[in-house]
Amino acid sequence: MDQLILPLKRYAQFDGRANRREYWMFQLFLVLATFVLMIPFVIAALMESQGLMIAMGVLFVLFWLATIVPVIAVTVRRLHDCNQSGWLYLLSFVPFGGLVIFVFTLLPGTPEENRFGPVPPEFG
Repeated sequence: MDQLILPLKRYAQFDGRANRREYWMFQLFLVLATFVLMIPFVIAALMESQGLMIAMGVLFVLFWLATIVPVIAVTVRRLHDCNQSGWLYLLSFVPFGGLVIFVFTLLPGTPEENRFGPVPPEFG
């Protein structure tokens, strides 16, 4: 379980490296949390409860605001693991640039220490 939320513990840490497992486990956590948050929203929509829908929408926005910094930080650390600058993340704001970032998240990191630090430890 600790693997799912490790980037939250490293909230705004943009230095260092993140291995593929850390990155993808956090993505899994975000998907699961989004589904959990959407269930009451869908129920509220089916019940036509506008007040509950607004409350759940606000909760979802707060969740997004709380996780945007760790999402960027873990992605920058993942780029560092591939020996790429974190500034490469800015490509995600260009059409199809996110695809480049996605490819880097799939690639294995450099097997030895690089300019961004030592090889990140594997989870046991």
